[in-house]
Amino acid sequence: MEKLMFHPHGKEFHLNPFSVLGRFREEDPVHQFELKRFGGTYPAWLITRYDDCMAFLKDNRITRDVKNVMSQEQIKMLNVSEDIDFVSDHMLAKDTPDHTRLRSLVHQAFTPRTIENMRGSIEQITEQLLDEMEKENKADIMKSFASPLPFIVISELMGIPKEDRAQFQIWTNAMVDTSESNRELTNQALREFKDYIAKLIQDRRIQPKDDLISKLVHAEENGSKLSEKELYSMLFLLVVAGLETTVNLLGSGTLALLQHKEEFEKLKQYPEMIATAVEELLRYTSPVVMMANRWAIEDFTYKGHSIKRGDMIFIGIGSANRDPNFFENPETLNLNRSPNRHISFGFGIHFCLGAPLARLEGHIAFNALLKRFPDIELAAAPDDIHWRKNVFLRGLENLPVSLSK
Repeated sequence: MEKLMFHPHGKEFHLNPFSVLGRFREEDPVHQFELKRFGGTYPAWLITRYDDCMAFLKDNRITRDVKNVMSQEQIKMLNVSEDIDFVSDHMLAKDTPDHTRLRSLVHQAFTPRTIENMRGSIEQITEQLLDEMEKENKADIMKSFASPLPFIVISELMGIPKEDRAQFQIWTNAMVDTSESNRELTNQALREFKDYIAKLIQDRRIQPKDDLISKLVHAEENGSKLSEKELYSMLFLLVVAGLETTVNLLGSGTLALLQHKEEFEKLKQYPEMIATAVEELLRYTSPVVMMANRWAIEDFTYKGHSIKRGDMIFIGIGSANRDPNFFENPETLNLNRSPNRHISFGFGIHFCLGAPLARLEGHIAFNALLKRFPDIELAAAPDDIHWRKNVFLRGLENLPVSLSK
């Protein structure tokens, strides 16, 4: 029998991560492998069962802060040069007490009231995008709806001027590219993003506005404020984590609905079930298919496996969300599924701060799309629908549809 070996950059994982992760969940749920990255090899573990994923997400022997396990020289080998090292200095890359301080400061700009106050704006943006789509009988959901909606929302939330948004989107697309072949383009985008954000921060220090950047710049608790580098990191995190996961939810969620006509008709007939529907789409599609950037800070044994200090931990979110030991008929899309304790937004102290915004966008977008285009159908063969190349985020490149019969 062929020995299972995880290849995160392999074609099979790119095309169907759920199938690949499912095999490991059944045959080798705590799987040791060697991660080849940036010319080096790093010891790593892939965790794929729900209970094991939860155990590792809760374990204090696992750190999010690479500085706890690597020297500066080792960190440099990861290709994080000093001028863009803000990408690994954000809230999700910190443990307590640093994480607690950062989260409390950022939370001031992300209150439930702030999110709820965006409802009218999100509804308006959604209707405008649907108006444009209605002019044609065919559309690419990714290009016309799933990508622009969260991007416009996040741009307005941050206070990005309209004339800068085309360039801002170019940087965003480059920053989420994890392929080694485009490493230089990604790094250049990070440098340009940082320079641009620095100017906005300076402007908001002098002239605050009613936007997220101003709130983050002026957030203060017990005399503590966000440093310049922390501001870059937070805004980078917001763009990469907050934007892309919502784009993936809307795109992959629409595809899932179109592939499951009974569920599609159910949601169309009962739009009030949108809350449970979005939770199921989050579980079924797993916009974040895998979480990484976690390391063991000490040697320990887990279920007979010897995990060493510095070993990298990959949490298979997409696999945990389809674990038959935790979810009944996990491969079935069931928009009425309840309870639905998926971990698409993580768990514990690093639970996604932007989850309420992603959910709100999902509630508004799916109901509006189905109401406006009740006869929407796929307009492409499965082989003509392509997935983006990203190890951690599961998202579509295109989704051709016909809008009416």
